Amino acid sequence: MTIFKEKLSEEYLTTAETKEILADLEMERAADEEREMRYELKRSIEHVNHFAMLDVEESLEFVDQLQELDKVDEATAYKIANLRPLDRDELRAIYAQERYSLSGDELDDILAVVKQYA
Repeated sequence: MTIFKEKLSEEYLTTAETKEILADLEMERAADEEREMRYELKRSIEHVNHFAMLDVEESLEFVDQLQELDKVDEATAYKIANLRPLDRDELRAIYAQERYSLSGDELDDILAVVKQYA
């Protein structure tokens, strides 16, 4: 038996935005003694606390700067902002599923933006 759920909406989030949402959820769960935090929620909170280096405004500014570049769509901009690749090989791994490859100059332009926020 398979249970399918309908996808109501989809939205891209930076790690900083996710951290903010999970912090609110954590406070809500802590206030209610009867509700226990599940293992997955605890691990998610640990993950975003470890990897969120920027605040929400900076991370959204980072995504906007990436989207201004050619060959960086919204989904890819969020991936790059969340992963913050440090070299061409890491950046190429993000583009591995695309039907095109980036030139060295295009990779360097993206990495220059990443270095501003690293």
